[in-house]
Amino acid sequence: MPEIFSAINPEYVAVSLPTWVDLASVVVGSMGGVMVARARHLDAVGFIGLALICGLGGGLIRDVMMQVGSVYMLDSPFAIPLSAATGILAFLFPQLLDRAGGSLLEWLDIFAVALFALVGCDKALVNGFYPASCMLMGIMTGVGGGMLRDVFLGEVPRIFKRSNLYAVCAFAGSFAYWCAVVLGSVNKLWGAALCLVVTIGLRRWSLRYNVQTPADVDLGPRVAAPVKRAARYVRVSRWRSRKR
Repeated sequence: MPEIFSAINPEYVAVSLPTWVDLASVVVGSMGGVMVARARHLDAVGFIGLALICGLGGGLIRDVMMQVGSVYMLDSPFAIPLSAATGILAFLFPQLLDRAGGSLLEWLDIFAVALFALVGCDKALVNGFYPASCMLMGIMTGVGGGMLRDVFLGEVPRIFKRSNLYAVCAFAGSFAYWCAVVLGSVNKLWGAALCLVVTIGLRRWSLRYNVQTPADVDLGPRVAAPVKRAARYVRVSRWRSRKR
């Protein structure tokens, strides 16, 4: 078992998470994509396409934004084959997906977001980005694949619609990981576990109690009312002072 705490230093922070964490995020994300493909009754190209988009899309957006090193999906010898193989197997054996039902899709979706947020934040951390940049890379990696999926399916990305916490979960997980590793000097594997717990736990909490992101908010009337009262009070005060 790895030690929970380790001396925080530039050399330690610059060590990336194990390769299997990246590959696990790719497979889980691809599985979420093929679940959607099955629900839409797409063909084999659709299965493979959504597997690639959901499994590799977030990392692609992250790497294009960061412009550091190579693009992960092109540099890794396993990422594209694993993602494509997930799509092919799901197309050939769809009954396994049918038995799982919608609950599996919900779990795969948020688990993929948690893993992608983890690897996105970690890659930004390894390359010495600022804290806010690490959070952004975690969010974009976490929700990027799902956002591209919705765009390719002709829908408004779910991160832009009122829903149970989605992008907020990716931010919370990224923030927890960064704080644990950088501020708490926690071993990265334990920090990764914390990121997963925070992201998945927050998502399940939002579903359990139907906590949703706000929409159609207009604070104008609430802000204008006290301003009008204050202006009216000033006018009355001036009028009274003049009468005196």
